[in-house]
Amino acid sequence: MNRRLIPRSRSLALRIALSFAAIVWIVVGMVGVALYQATNSALSTRADYQLIGRVEHFRSLLHDLYTINEIEARPRLFETMLGDRQDVIIFRRARSAAFINVNPDHMPLPPLHIAPVNRAIGLDDLYEGARADGVRMRWIGAQARIGESGEVVEIIAAHVMTQEARVLSTYLVRVWVNMIGAALIAMLLAYWATSRGLRPLKLMADKAAEITPHRLSARLDVAHAPTELQGLAASFNAMLDRLETGYERLLQFSADLAHELRTPIGVLIGETQVTLAHARSAPEYRNVLESNLEELERLARIAQNILFLAQADHGEQAIERERLGIREELQSIAAYFEGIAEERRITFDIDATGDMHANAIMCRRAIGNVVVNAVRYATPDSVVRLSGHADAEGACIVVGNRGAPIPREALARLFDRFYRGDAARSEWTESSGLGLAIVQAIMRMHGGSASAQCSADGWIEFTLRFPAQA
Repeated sequence: MNRRLIPRSRSLALRIALSFAAIVWIVVGMVGVALYQATNSALSTRADYQLIGRVEHFRSLLHDLYTINEIEARPRLFETMLGDRQDVIIFRRARSAAFINVNPDHMPLPPLHIAPVNRAIGLDDLYEGARADGVRMRWIGAQARIGESGEVVEIIAAHVMTQEARVLSTYLVRVWVNMIGAALIAMLLAYWATSRGLRPLKLMADKAAEITPHRLSARLDVAHAPTELQGLAASFNAMLDRLETGYERLLQFSADLAHELRTPIGVLIGETQVTLAHARSAPEYRNVLESNLEELERLARIAQNILFLAQADHGEQAIERERLGIREELQSIAAYFEGIAEERRITFDIDATGDMHANAIMCRRAIGNVVVNAVRYATPDSVVRLSGHADAEGACIVVGNRGAPIPREALARLFDRFYRGDAARSEWTESSGLGLAIVQAIMRMHGGSASAQCSADGWIEFTLRFPAQA
């Protein structure tokens, strides 16, 4: 078997946990990056102000305490004032060689803008540089006046941000550790919480697994389900109700179908066995064949009706419709059944006006089934009334007859397949019990409806409603 065709099982709890861990990782990462940038900016600003303060301090010392000779004689005094062993401090006369040059890494001087002696140093006077290994450096240059001599010298200082880089590197490692740790902890907690939260789903699945064709009455517990799952449980129970009803109808249909087929098949087998038991004359064989033909035709009608109902149940079918005169159709159907009506001394009373939009063949079959049903079960020497009218909502056909009163519980089953009252079964065995089921299927295909009602005195009416033209 091709493994590509088998979908891999994915745990919903694991997917939620991974998603939650990813969210936490992103959020913690964003916070870490923001704090890293803020720390970097704070360290850089602090280093810049320290460098500016150091140069201003050098300016004050040169102006108030020292001469150039004293400075040259005591160079280590200024070396001790550096912020870091790798920092740079250079004192030089304008356009002359440096008389103090502390530059451990022999860094080349960048093109600095030297702040004049009469102006305070600001952040704009700083110059950004970098060492060969990529460590950032901050350069600054300023003029200073020495003592009473008034001689002007240049002070060039630089701070190598080694300590700041070390702090940021340590901080970055901690950010990554915290991100990974937070993601793992969040994933574990989310998996635990999600597993507990999804436990009702597992209980529902276990309950659903107990449902079998022999236990369709089992239902999920909606009252004790979480609020978010109550709708799902209710919908699942409603689906089970429909399945149970459909399954019961299918079982009943199978039993009724077997009952309907058993009679003609039994007749065929019995007559054939009797005929074959002894030699018969040609007329006798002919009578048997004619009888068998009637039973075979009955079987063929049952099969044709079942096939039609199966096709009608298989989704929506597009049907062609046309304008039909209601009165003309009822008159035509009444004329077709006039023969069997006369046998029972039944007459037709037609009162119809207007037109309807329907499929001609299906419409005539539906009305015909209702009419023949009325003729079969009407009281002898009575009238079958055929009426119809059209309005804005469509067309309405009503077939009424006088007969034995039908109980209310039986009215709802008249359109079931193979359903017939006991009296009907005993008197009209040629009926297959599919006529009214076919009527309902045809009306459903038209988007209409079929209904029946019976008064206390036995007046029965079948109503067919065809929708208006779309």
